[in-house]
Amino acid sequence: MENRFSYKEWLSKYNLDIKLFNSYDFLVTDVIPLRKVFILLTDKGNKILKKIDYTKEDLYFIVYGIDYLTNNGFDRIINFYRNNMGHITTVWKDSTYVVMDLIEGRECEYNNPLDINIAVRSLAEMHEASRDIGFSKDCSRFKGFKLINSYKEKLQDLENMKTMALSYKNKNEFHETFLTHVDYFLERMKKSIEVLEKSPYMELCKVKNNFILCHHDLAYHNILIKDNKGYFIDFDYSIIDLRVHDICNFINKTTKNSCYDFNMLNQIIKEYNSISPISKEEYEVLHGMLLFPEGFYSISRDYFYRKKLWKFNSYLYKIQKKVQDIEERQDMVETFKKIYMLATP
Repeated sequence: MENRFSYKEWLSKYNLDIKLFNSYDFLVTDVIPLRKVFILLTDKGNKILKKIDYTKEDLYFIVYGIDYLTNNGFDRIINFYRNNMGHITTVWKDSTYVVMDLIEGRECEYNNPLDINIAVRSLAEMHEASRDIGFSKDCSRFKGFKLINSYKEKLQDLENMKTMALSYKNKNEFHETFLTHVDYFLERMKKSIEVLEKSPYMELCKVKNNFILCHHDLAYHNILIKDNKGYFIDFDYSIIDLRVHDICNFINKTTKNSCYDFNMLNQIIKEYNSISPISKEEYEVLHGMLLFPEGFYSISRDYFYRKKLWKFNSYLYKIQKKVQDIEERQDMVETFKKIYMLATP
């Protein structure tokens, strides 16, 4: 319900007009809302109309990344459709729009092991296609060397939230749940940072070839399944980083649907390795990343700083879900350590 409200609010910002559509060489016959975009039914196939609010630098990076993947043989991704002027963007009434060809596939189901297998193999293939991608370390989307400091900042941030919650005289159920468990998650953060500082993270970052294009937003609806292959859409948050960034993100997104069953994590690793083997050094970094309680931190940040337009009950449900799975997630990460680190020569 909260997502529908935010989608509706976002879609209301679109200035749909025939003059906007006339900027392209197709004829629009119908318009269908879908999340934060509109599907355009046209005489040249179905398209996606998307209103964007990021900078030109961000757009150039996204286009560069997509072109690099395509030129390296990985074309199972979105494709921008240029307007009559040959441009990717179209400005209409002070808003900027892009049009993309619609990929006719179904959304990946993270409750379906077969879909997960297809998605993770496709992720590995996409990572391999982005090897040797050129980048500038000054680019805002380059995240190399920054992970440990980022985690330290989040640790301080969570400690600040704890101070805020303790200061409230009239604490609600969210505050009480947060304060009951925050010390545990603070310790997990400290452990994560400790493991990463002892890991080969910095050494991996010194090797340019270790950096690839990370999707950075591997939600189920950003991976489409078509003909038993995975297709990736929405590269808005894509970055240059070590591939373990995406692997950790994918593990976090999928295993929460199975109560953090290690068997699912194990299968993900095996499928990824079947395309592109993960090194011992990468396992060490991945272990440190899996220790970090990104989910608890994110929902706490969103609540205390009002990052999302959710109602109180939605925030409460989400934090309760995070704390209910503490033991299961901890067991999964400990088993990962025993299997993939202690047993790795």
